[in-house]
Amino acid sequence: MDEQRKKRGASIAALGLTALGIAQLGVGCTEEKIEPAPTADPRLETLGRCATFTPTKNPYFGDLHVHTALSLDANTQGNRLTVADAYRFARGEEVGVQPHDASGSPLRSLRLPRPLDFAAVTDHAEFLGVVHGCTTPGSAEYDAGACQAYRDDPDGSFFGFNLRIAFDQSSAENTTPCTPEEGGCKESVTAAWTEIQESAEAAYDRTDACTFTSFVAYEWSGSPGGYNLHRNVIFRNHVVPEHPTGYFDEGQEEGLWKRLFEGCLDGRGPCDVLTIPHNSNVSSGLMFETVDETGAPFDAEYARVRAELEPLVEIFQHKGDSECLPGSTAADELCDFEKMPYASLSSANLGGDPDPLVESDFVRHALGRGLELFATLGVNPFSYGFIASTDTHLGTPGAVEERRFLGHGGAGLTVRDALPPGLPDRPWFNPGGLAVLWAEENSREALFAAMRRREAYGTSGPRIVLRVFGGYGYDDAICDAANLAEQGYAGGVPMGGILTPLAGASPRFVVSALRDAGTAELPGTPLQRIQIVKGSLVGGAASFEVFDVAGGPNDAAVDPLTCEQSGPGADSLCAVWADPSFDPSSPAFYYVRVLENPSCRWHAYLCNDAGVDCDDPATVTEGFEGCCDYPLTQQERAWSSPIWYSP
Repeated sequence: MDEQRKKRGASIAALGLTALGIAQLGVGCTEEKIEPAPTADPRLETLGRCATFTPTKNPYFGDLHVHTALSLDANTQGNRLTVADAYRFARGEEVGVQPHDASGSPLRSLRLPRPLDFAAVTDHAEFLGVVHGCTTPGSAEYDAGACQAYRDDPDGSFFGFNLRIAFDQSSAENTTPCTPEEGGCKESVTAAWTEIQESAEAAYDRTDACTFTSFVAYEWSGSPGGYNLHRNVIFRNHVVPEHPTGYFDEGQEEGLWKRLFEGCLDGRGPCDVLTIPHNSNVSSGLMFETVDETGAPFDAEYARVRAELEPLVEIFQHKGDSECLPGSTAADELCDFEKMPYASLSSANLGGDPDPLVESDFVRHALGRGLELFATLGVNPFSYGFIASTDTHLGTPGAVEERRFLGHGGAGLTVRDALPPGLPDRPWFNPGGLAVLWAEENSREALFAAMRRREAYGTSGPRIVLRVFGGYGYDDAICDAANLAEQGYAGGVPMGGILTPLAGASPRFVVSALRDAGTAELPGTPLQRIQIVKGSLVGGAASFEVFDVAGGPNDAAVDPLTCEQSGPGADSLCAVWADPSFDPSSPAFYYVRVLENPSCRWHAYLCNDAGVDCDDPATVTEGFEGCCDYPLTQQERAWSSPIWYSP
């Protein structure tokens, strides 16, 4: 790991995130409201704008990880959809996707059967100027030799340019038409960043109907050695820095945070921001390292800054599940879900022999490590809440249906010029998931506050409605109460919250889940069970337990050859649960995992449609080899943000 990280520069103190800085981040202010002066920008908001304002909050479904033709990997693979197109798709409009015919018409199209409530387009900060400049006739860079090569050889550009973000963090540099000697692509970067901002503003519903919320955002895409350190950077409103910060600007995540502090949080009025680490399963131990950029162990200040700038982590997306590693010390029998057999982004893209997976890449292990650090530092740097998203590179946020999956691009198969034979994506990928935020209304102000306080959860695609509360006085009858939410908030904290001790009392947890109703054409799948995953310290080391608290194993099944489902299941599940081994002196976390009955995985539908019979090799034609190499069935699920017990 030292060889991957090497020396990492300045200490976290260089961020200048003092106690004053932390206060500016809104620490402890879960419902902080911006109160603009009468002459302030009218685009700034306070809660209460929407006609559907609900104090006990509603679940809003969205996607916080989306790429369009402004991202180099998406662009070189044939994506022609703009940021505005991606938001149109999220709002329910049909879009065409690559490949295109000779006249430029897309050969495939897609529409969401249910629009999203919110989305953030997170195009890569790296090469924004290259993509815009090399594809815009008349730009300062358009006629440069590297731009000509970009247009003539997109595959070579994909690998050649992206190789730069795999360089070591201390030496990464941008050898493209955007070098300072060649003008820096300044105007093209500005044009691309302006497009991102203006498209987000145009898509945002500012009427009191509040049908859709967009966020100005981007992705910082550091990949030293091909391992994933990426962060999605989400801004609270339209007040943002002059330029996005990429890996060539800052090669360490601490450098990114420093730039965000200087360009947003420090003196820029209502500018507010958070960063979300994405799919840690391909970071080969880097994402949850416990040393800072100098190689020194975390101190309390570093831990505090990291926890406040990164309240959420992406637990699931197109490139796999990052919850827990089968066979590890933190595992249970249901961890074996959408495990991609690679531990780096480069391996995931290229395929080949599997990598040995790394236990420390997985979120449950990181949560446990956070408890251990809390015991020594008094601060937990890994006190993450959870979301999921797609990481689509087709510009199609929320395209998570197994039956209609077209692939997501950006990695794996290229469909720029023609559809490949067989499956449209590598079988180890999946359609990705959704982020769900509990908020009073569908507005930037309310949704960003939900992210900040971690009242969020992720699903592997279904629109399961999940509520979790922890407190000390909940009665078993709450599950039958019409005012479950009111009682939940009055008696404790929701998912993402922190429980403090109550003398002589053990906490109780209210967990409630409703199945995804689906659509008339594609109804949702019944629920099988609700589980609570507990992490605590035993003898100073993290220990994990999993409890079935509602429902349980049943006889439900799915026929992989027809995808017909059978057996019992539930439309709703609810329980009040108390920890049978609660230790009031030990810090702990509790998160909820909801499982549906078994259903077909995306490639099962395509393999069945193609008549593949794995017992008859003659039917396994080119491109369909994955039909016989990967499980055809799965159990879709949802993961709540933890509730943290802090003695």
